[in-house]
Amino acid sequence: MKESKSRIWVTGASSGIGKSTAKEFARIGCDVIVSSRRHSVLEIINRELKDENLSVTVEPCNVASSSNVEAAAKKILENGRIDCLINNAGITSFKTAEENKIKEIKEIVEVNLLGAIYCIKSILPKMIEEKNGTIINVLSVAAEKVFTKSSAYAASKAGLLAYSNSLREEVRKYNIRIINILPGATSTTMWSNKILEEHGARMMNPDDIAHLLVSTFLQSKNIVTEEITVRPILGDL
Repeated sequence: MKESKSRIWVTGASSGIGKSTAKEFARIGCDVIVSSRRHSVLEIINRELKDENLSVTVEPCNVASSSNVEAAAKKILENGRIDCLINNAGITSFKTAEENKIKEIKEIVEVNLLGAIYCIKSILPKMIEEKNGTIINVLSVAAEKVFTKSSAYAASKAGLLAYSNSLREEVRKYNIRIINILPGATSTTMWSNKILEEHGARMMNPDDIAHLLVSTFLQSKNIVTEEITVRPILGDL
C-alpha cells in the first residue's frame, strides 16, 4: 500500500468488474469514489461493505454526457486530487452490423469511447499539475481480436485503445501512467442470462479482474504496465 491514502475514481461501478474493483480498492485503504447513472444501485456497495467497516463515496454520473462528467469531476476534485481513474463504464448489444440500429451504435460509442475520453479530460489537467496519476482503461480482447456480433463494441474499445496509446506517449513526461486491461469473457450482467447459464462456469470472475487492476496500480511509480490481456484458461467463447 502506498504511504498516503490514494483516491480512486471508478466508473461503471454499479456491477461486475467496476463494483468488484471499488470494493477491492476500499479494502486496501483507498478513498474510493464510485459512479454510474443510478445513485440507489451504487449505495448497495456501501451496504455490502458495512460488515467490513468500509465505505465508498457515491457520485452518480452518466459518462455519455460531457457536462455531467465535468460536474461530477468538479465535485470530486474539490476534495483532493484523483490518483487513479478506472474507466470501466461500458455497454454492448451483441448484434450484427446489419442488425445494429444507428441509435444503438451511437449509444455504445458515447459510453465506451467518448465517455472514457470525457472522464480522462476532466481529471487530466489536475494530474498534469500534480505530475502524478494513473489511468486504467478496462477494454476488451475484442479491441484486438475479431468477434462476430460485436462490431460497434469492438470499434468503441479499439478506438479507446488507440486514443490511450497515443495519450500515454504525450503524458509520460508528467509521470502519468496509462494502462490498458483487455479482459476476455467475464461473468457480468453484460451477458444474457442464457449465455451465463451456458458458459458462466468457464468465464473469469470480476473479483479476479479487480485484483489485477489493484495490483497493477500498486506497482512502483517508475514503471508502467502498458497493456495486459487476460483470458479464461479455456480461451475465448
